[in-house]
Amino acid sequence: MALVDLRRCSLSFGFIAFTVLSTFGTTIAARAEADKTSSIPKDPRIGSLIETLGQTKNPTSVAISPDGTTVAWSVRTHEGSQIHLSDVANPDAAKEKIVTTGSGATNCSSSDPKWSPDGEALAFISDCTAKTDQPGQEQVFLWSKTSGESKQLTHLKGGLDSLAWSPDGKSIAFLFVENATRSAGALAAMKPWSGVIGEDSLEIQGVYGVDISAGKGAWLIPATPDQHTYEFAWSPDSKQIAFVAASAPGENNWWVAKLFATKVDQILHGETAGSKSANACVYIENRCYYQARMVLDPRSVSGPLHNLQIAVPRWSPNGTQIAFIGGIMSDQGSTGGDLYLIPSAGGEPKDLTPGRAASIAYFGWAGPELIALAEHVGGNSHLTALDLANGRDIPQASVTFPETIGAGGLAMSVSLSHEHTIALIRSSFDRAPEVWAGSLHDLKQITHLNDGLKPSWGKTENIEWTNDGFKVQGWLLYPANYDPTKKYPLLVSVHGGPSAAVTPRWPGVGYGGVPFSALGYFVFMPNPRGSYGQGEKFTQANIKDFGYGDLHDILAGMDVLEKRFPIDKNREGLTGWSYGGFMTMFGVTQTTRFKAAVAGAGISDWKSYYGENSIDQWMVPFFGKTVYDDADVYAKSSAIEYIKKVKTPTLVVVGDRDGECPAPQSFEFWHALRAEGVKTQLVIYPNEGHAFHDPAHRRDVLERALNWFETEMPAK
Repeated sequence: MALVDLRRCSLSFGFIAFTVLSTFGTTIAARAEADKTSSIPKDPRIGSLIETLGQTKNPTSVAISPDGTTVAWSVRTHEGSQIHLSDVANPDAAKEKIVTTGSGATNCSSSDPKWSPDGEALAFISDCTAKTDQPGQEQVFLWSKTSGESKQLTHLKGGLDSLAWSPDGKSIAFLFVENATRSAGALAAMKPWSGVIGEDSLEIQGVYGVDISAGKGAWLIPATPDQHTYEFAWSPDSKQIAFVAASAPGENNWWVAKLFATKVDQILHGETAGSKSANACVYIENRCYYQARMVLDPRSVSGPLHNLQIAVPRWSPNGTQIAFIGGIMSDQGSTGGDLYLIPSAGGEPKDLTPGRAASIAYFGWAGPELIALAEHVGGNSHLTALDLANGRDIPQASVTFPETIGAGGLAMSVSLSHEHTIALIRSSFDRAPEVWAGSLHDLKQITHLNDGLKPSWGKTENIEWTNDGFKVQGWLLYPANYDPTKKYPLLVSVHGGPSAAVTPRWPGVGYGGVPFSALGYFVFMPNPRGSYGQGEKFTQANIKDFGYGDLHDILAGMDVLEKRFPIDKNREGLTGWSYGGFMTMFGVTQTTRFKAAVAGAGISDWKSYYGENSIDQWMVPFFGKTVYDDADVYAKSSAIEYIKKVKTPTLVVVGDRDGECPAPQSFEFWHALRAEGVKTQLVIYPNEGHAFHDPAHRRDVLERALNWFETEMPAK
């Protein structure tokens, strides 16, 4: 395993040669070219814990058939992923069917199953392709319920995602990046900077479609420099597509994306150039394309949606309106906000859920006047149905889950059948992920993938407190083998975002707070202001206030815990990743209460960060203006401004290709701590983005953090 340990490097970096980039006029140390692994103490408990977590089999996607009788699900293991079919009424593992491509390929993966509208076919994405295809290249396949066999529909080169059938069953569409060299999105590792920055090698996402009967495909929403598509939805008549898009680069501009709609019925199935409809559209490669119409630009509307983000567009059953989620969102894919409705021809958006004490994350139309919702309520997941006729939830269609739910793809998504039965993946602190399906109040466990896994950490308690007039919520994990007569250290683990929330979930072999409980720590995972779960007012409460109100909420929560539980005030630590990494860096500049800290992929100087990251558009909604128009609001929340106050020993870790929270931010913080004589260590992981993918790196981060806290504030 190659990594860079800057614990002992001199200012000249000694034996490590650094590549230096000049980016936006700022010279930054980018990544080490040496391969160096420093030894860290090996605690056998840590190795055993990580090994146990690595045994988890993770369902990645589920889809219930239109008639609600069969659920298709995929599961990821060390060997790849497979798609299974299970009977909802009789989920016997011995009777499961496995959907294959028929290629005979091994060490490959199939996922993202989607049923045809009539339930007679299943589309899915797989890299288990024929030998004539490029190895590892995913393609779209179609499995027939009648024959039990699959056929390959595409022979593309690039990145595919988010399959969606047209309602008439004639076509399949999906997001596509042609000739992609990396995964789409800011979480993936950025490519090394070279060429004309911001212009060369842009990878743009569009919507590609395939005619099922003819087996031929074409762009439905072309990928152009002016149009990078993030999400899309078919209209009920299969003639139009609504989509959320912005100009390239896509990673940067999602926060200013607009809602569009366009006709697509002539592209795959229509007449060719020279026909009677030749004047109705523009012909590109002999296919008919209509000009997309803008339905909504959040920056140009007044009211609560102004300058906010939009996600999850869905046509009404009659095709006259489009519903979507709108709110302050810090990350694409981490959706939360109110539910809006707008005429499909354009007009003023209407907030259907003003003042709702929840953050809607996913929804689907369940009838002409009925919308099924999945939302964050406190730290829980909540499913309900909203009656548009009176604007109220239907009580008998509401269930709260003290766990994390999803169906793959979008966060908190749920697969819904025509019969209103559902399929979803459920996970909690004490239950490993499994597939469940059935009616809302009679869900059956479909899979038993992880029956042998039991938590080695302590029990969980929901904690609520008030601060500055806000009701705040969080989760407390007890130490394993808890003895109320003993004193225990407390570790505060802050979530990323900030627009996100901690919900109970089974931990993976990655960075997080749960494993510390297994080693004898109380672990506090708060959802302070800025989090999802209590409505838009609460989520927007940290605008222009990063590190202040949210940190005060956390400290107030700690005060409550110290009064209720046997916590040793001299052994309290702070950690987090992304926004949690920022909160860790900023937190240790505001209080000496923490005896140790681990900052993962953090931000130490919002001013320099503005010119270093690949997603600066996200900052204006939260800071009010650009750094060039109001530098003071950025400086106010920058840890580097208060660096002389830090006394806390701090470990800093980051990926060298992180575009969301670039490595120079971690380097700045480490460098400042070192200059001020504070115990610190910086570890940079090569070829990693904001979310680590190398299993060895994920394990190393967790192992280092556990050892850091065990050294500075041991649980023993």
